[in-house]
Amino acid sequence: MRLLVVWCPDWAVIAAAAVAGVGAGVPMVVVAANRVVATSAVARREGVKRGMRRREAQARCPELKVFDDDPVRDARVFEPVAAAVEEVAVGVEVVLPGVVAVPARGPVGYFGGEEPAAERLVDQVAIRTNVECQVGIAEGLFAATLAARRGWLIPPGGTTEFLAPLGIHELDDPELVDLLRRLGLRTLGAFAAVAERDVASRFGGAAVKAHRLARGLEERPPSRRKPPPDLEVAEQVDPPLDRVDAAAFVAKILAEELHARLAAHGLACTRLGIHASTEHGEELGRVWRCAEPLTPAGIADRVRWQLDGWLRSPGKPTAGISTIRLEPVEVVEGQALQLDLWRGDGHAQAAERAGRALVHVQGLLGPEGVVTPVLGGGRGPAERVRLVPWGDERTPATDPDQPWPGRLPAPAPSTVLARPPTMTVLDRTGAPVTMTDRYVLSGNPCQVTINGRPKPVRAWAGPWPVNERWWDHNPPRARIQVLLQDGTALLLVHENGGWVVEGAYD
Repeated sequence: MRLLVVWCPDWAVIAAAAVAGVGAGVPMVVVAANRVVATSAVARREGVKRGMRRREAQARCPELKVFDDDPVRDARVFEPVAAAVEEVAVGVEVVLPGVVAVPARGPVGYFGGEEPAAERLVDQVAIRTNVECQVGIAEGLFAATLAARRGWLIPPGGTTEFLAPLGIHELDDPELVDLLRRLGLRTLGAFAAVAERDVASRFGGAAVKAHRLARGLEERPPSRRKPPPDLEVAEQVDPPLDRVDAAAFVAKILAEELHARLAAHGLACTRLGIHASTEHGEELGRVWRCAEPLTPAGIADRVRWQLDGWLRSPGKPTAGISTIRLEPVEVVEGQALQLDLWRGDGHAQAAERAGRALVHVQGLLGPEGVVTPVLGGGRGPAERVRLVPWGDERTPATDPDQPWPGRLPAPAPSTVLARPPTMTVLDRTGAPVTMTDRYVLSGNPCQVTINGRPKPVRAWAGPWPVNERWWDHNPPRARIQVLLQDGTALLLVHENGGWVVEGAYD
């Protein structure tokens, strides 16, 4: 099927700048896990590229404005753009914030051709939202999205020819792309020329999907079917929703229910309809398209993004949302869970019961009432741990694989104090132990005083400098480990001319 895709370049940067009120002439980037994931045109002219480390990007462009990656923000700001497209085209589907797809037949027939339809949509988005966009038309979502990034309208039957010279990096699978490059397959056309049976036997199922895209076909064969109406899930909300955090909690419950209902029929959702109504009778609806079957977390994310966009957009409803309905617009055959040799049905059922129990506790305490720790990157033990609400994606805040100069060596302390107490460290003569600008201690720690109680030191190790934000000319910071005579092991930090207890070891 020929699709018309509307693509807004650098959308993550545009959304972040709009929320922060930053002008378009400022160099800006969006970072995730300490890596640049989106850049503005001004930043690219300064040599900043995607994939760079944050520090390298700031070194190339000292006036760079840095924003954290926030999919919820991106989806909320994108809602007016999707609504603008919906005013002149029927069947709008949000692929992701910054990209919407529409069946080309409707707007092309109404406006008298593909080029007039594309021009009308570009003007519509610019007039309604003051956002620049590009339009592409081709067979299939993959090809239409690549065409939109180039502003091309591919003629009918020309999709394969359009894809053939494009680089293999256009496939969104870094491991497969790296392997194909090492095998000498550097373009989509070269990959498409390989027999599908050879791709399946050599690379597996994920590569077969990519191979179909390279050939200009849909990612899956056309075996999808319209789901029966009884698979829809709905929730009457009382009191009506007018806060995003409450909407996110309802979204999580509905996502679990919809996924369980689909799984019972051996199905998975690839196009999700999100519908809501308010106390004043206003009807809101949007369809989200996804290349991969949606997981419960994926469903919940899209529902949360959409509700956030409705509740915070300039054209938000005049009353709270009283009903939410999720409709699986398009489904595919689900894949059974493959359990490993040492875990059987009992383990899966126990995990499911535990998950339901945690969701129930969240119902009593709120979404932040149940959290799980995620270990990320950082130099100190406290900054490496991120607490994630149960059910949310467990992604680290920073990349744990980076070098992190000055990172505390193993083992890590078993207890990290939320409010580190101050203390005094004394040497053999009773003088306070200080630290020079070259991270040299003035003496060997022989005694520590915590809350007025002196304790002798049996052994110590360090110091380990904390090498961060050197350009701010901060006082030197370093950590040492001390073992007291009573067997207590502590992690101490020297900062601002004094010592504090950061953690304790078992």
